[in-house]
Amino acid sequence: MLTLLLGAGSARAEAFLSAYEDLPLPPGLTEAMGSGVSFDSPSGRIVEAYAHGAAKAADILKFYAATLPQLGWTRESDRLYRREAEVLRLETSHDRAGTTLRFTISPE
Repeated sequence: MLTLLLGAGSARAEAFLSAYEDLPLPPGLTEAMGSGVSFDSPSGRIVEAYAHGAAKAADILKFYAATLPQLGWTRESDRLYRREAEVLRLETSHDRAGTTLRFTISPE
């Protein structure tokens, strides 16, 4: 398993999405197994996955701003990244049970 180290005092990724092997999960979130989809289309791979936990949305977005560039993703905004011909969108929602993170990866 790949572990990303983000410098002294930084968060550490030790888990990755099952539907997209090199997309790390931030500390405090676990993948909602069975809730996402992944398939190949003629124009590229399409992935939708969810994670849930006690992490705050701001901390999740900081985590991805620090880790995704190490994996080749270019940050276009807090919630939008591009790599090669793929676009990654991060959407967060919060309720009493915690924060839900929706990952959507699609061709450009």
